Amino acid sequence: MRLTTKGRFAVTAMIDLALRQNNGPVTLAAISQRQQISLSYLEQLFGKLRRHNLVESTRGPGGGYTLGRKATEISVADIILSVDEPIDATHCAGKENCLGETGRCMTHELWTSLNKRMIDFLNSVNLQKLVDDQLAKGLLIEDKPMMKRAITSAPVVKPIRVSGPNSVFALGNAFVKG
Repeated sequence: MRLTTKGRFAVTAMIDLALRQNNGPVTLAAISQRQQISLSYLEQLFGKLRRHNLVESTRGPGGGYTLGRKATEISVADIILSVDEPIDATHCAGKENCLGETGRCMTHELWTSLNKRMIDFLNSVNLQKLVDDQLAKGLLIEDKPMMKRAITSAPVVKPIRVSGPNSVFALGNAFVKG
């Protein structure tokens, strides 16, 4: 069994979200910047997380994502399975046809047992534990979101009105007539 970036990134993004949601909804752009994960990839993952009610989205200015349930109620298995990450060490994806039509391979029971233990372990670790681990390591959470839209007090520049010729041809005609 190999955990792909899909599962790893989903868990990482959920930890980031859980750490920062007390300040309001967290934008995917901010998570992307902090965790160095592609914004478009996060959008795909969070679509799946939202469909599984692990996150809730808020639209509009000041919008973003918050957890759909308490961090203590979300297991790592919930996160990984919600983004379609298979947790399967068997060669046959549990269909018991490892050798094609002749049936299961000799190690099928071994890999099935490993699958059960992996799922049990991932179910035993909740998101709050991962958040607590980060805080215990000394991770500092900034009070203000990293990315805000800049609102500037610079005056709006109005276009300059020119009463002279506006092209090379108009300039030429001005000299011919003058």
